[in-house]
Amino acid sequence: MSFVDLFSDSADRYASARPTYPAQLSPSLDTAWDCGTENGQAAVDLARHFKTVWATDPSQAQITHAIPCHGVIYSVQPAEYVSFADRSVDAITVAQALHWFDLERFFPEARRVLKVGGFFCAWGYSWSQVEPTIDAVVQEGILQPIHKHWAEQNRELWDGYRNVRMPFKAVDAPSFSIRMKWTLLEYLAYVHTWSATRRAIQAEGPSFFEAACKRMEQAWGRQDRVREVRMPLAVIAGVAD
Repeated sequence: MSFVDLFSDSADRYASARPTYPAQLSPSLDTAWDCGTENGQAAVDLARHFKTVWATDPSQAQITHAIPCHGVIYSVQPAEYVSFADRSVDAITVAQALHWFDLERFFPEARRVLKVGGFFCAWGYSWSQVEPTIDAVVQEGILQPIHKHWAEQNRELWDGYRNVRMPFKAVDAPSFSIRMKWTLLEYLAYVHTWSATRRAIQAEGPSFFEAACKRMEQAWGRQDRVREVRMPLAVIAGVAD
């Protein structure tokens, strides 16, 4: 399966609008490979715990807009084939990207690169929650109109990665969620980064999104009001033997 690039045309907006990830997911080890790093949100958090983070993504545009960080080494490489030596990393993380990989090719490569006893963890979020009135507007005004424009790969994430078979010994992962403090404009910027949102706008025009934004203004209150946005994470983890 060839690389599906649904994000490069808005990589600069993606870098500023996408949330970061909770540091609790990062074990304290020496070398980590953050695979499918996009523009480095997870890699930057990993650098607080690892001496070196190799952050790869197949998109040059995403790497161009990556967040500079001491200890993070960015490179343009596909998940299914990287230049790293056998058994050379202590941990592999995949944030919001596993469902885009060719898993039949990725997992053998991950197993090759990960040290014995090394830690693998993949996580992703799908739907956000603010409060019932706002969530209803998002459901009716945005999620329903863009539903047919989601790529099929998203279903793996919606299912919580339950059907993914890792070549590692599975370990129980605690429940996590991302909690962001956003204004209305920040929240709408995030919604606009969704590939299905942009594909729907390209195919059908922006009127549905503009109408939803007006409804959101009424439900949200003042544009500068800060609200908590919660995003539950689907997490799978394992250890290499």
